[in-house]
Amino acid sequence: MQTFRHLDKHFRVIPAGVVQSLGGIDVAKGRQEAFRQQNPAILKTLTEIARIQSTEASNAIESITAPAKRIEALVREKTAPANRSEEEIAGYRKVLDAIHSSAEHIPFKRTVVEQFHRDIYSFTATPGGKFKSGPNEVKEFHPDGTEVVLFQSVSAFETPAAMDELHKRFDDAWHAAQYPRLFLIAGYVFDFLMIHPFQDGNGRLSRLLTLLMLYQAGFEVGRFISLEKLIEGSRETYYESLQRSTPGWHDGEHDIWPWVNYFLGIINAAYKQFEARTEAVPKRGSKRAFVKQSIRASVKDTFSMADIRQAAPGVSDPTIRNVLTELRKAGVLEAPGRGPKAQWKRLHTNF
Repeated sequence: MQTFRHLDKHFRVIPAGVVQSLGGIDVAKGRQEAFRQQNPAILKTLTEIARIQSTEASNAIESITAPAKRIEALVREKTAPANRSEEEIAGYRKVLDAIHSSAEHIPFKRTVVEQFHRDIYSFTATPGGKFKSGPNEVKEFHPDGTEVVLFQSVSAFETPAAMDELHKRFDDAWHAAQYPRLFLIAGYVFDFLMIHPFQDGNGRLSRLLTLLMLYQAGFEVGRFISLEKLIEGSRETYYESLQRSTPGWHDGEHDIWPWVNYFLGIINAAYKQFEARTEAVPKRGSKRAFVKQSIRASVKDTFSMADIRQAAPGVSDPTIRNVLTELRKAGVLEAPGRGPKAQWKRLHTNF
């Protein structure tokens, strides 16, 4: 809301680095579109992997977790949720699939935001879709379970009007086409998080809304590469950028650029990962190539079968084992131990 009350002030002077990021994204978007027309089979595999990674990562940021195999089964709708965490994971997948299949037909308005929130909680006993009834805060969640308050959000009483105003101003700016739509999306997500309209689920919903807006703006890389996983992998920077842009928001005096820089960085990283993955995959779309690419790209030289399973969800264990054996015979890997918990050691990445 406060960002969109002062668009001219916040986006009047664009930092040089941001201009460069926008240019890089536009070029990468063109390459992705060209690849999409030529290689639909490969993109089907990428989409399958991204669905699982997105569902797992976005919930993990909020400390909602489940075993990798359970998450994969939930995303593929091959099992029913067995506990509260799995219920929320299944709800996230439900909204994600709706965005993937129907983004161009979903009107971006307040009632849709409420419906998405309701759907996130549709497998739980908790009723969703209602704005908060009491105070809540923007918090940073640490892996050890501790929380740090980053920001005092809009009051419950002011929230409905704040969301109405945010959507009205966003819609006006979107159709005026005066500013890059990536700026508007970043601004909406930031204001949404500052308003924090729901008692819970705001972070997950903000990432789903990000995908919806990106798809409607013509940026579909999130369909093939999990933006949520990239955010999870840069969680500290994510919270730091929010914290740096927060001061003065209630008065419209905040500095939006730390957040915009982070947001564009995630989009750029997704396009780079898209190109790296598509270059690694043969034209027949072999999942074996995804396993090799995951091993090649791993930051660790030592890893387990479970690490590769997590990096390449959707690839069967027999396929992973066959690739590991092939690379061991080729002198790329060595495996001192045996069994599912054995550690594999990467000797080089020239393969």
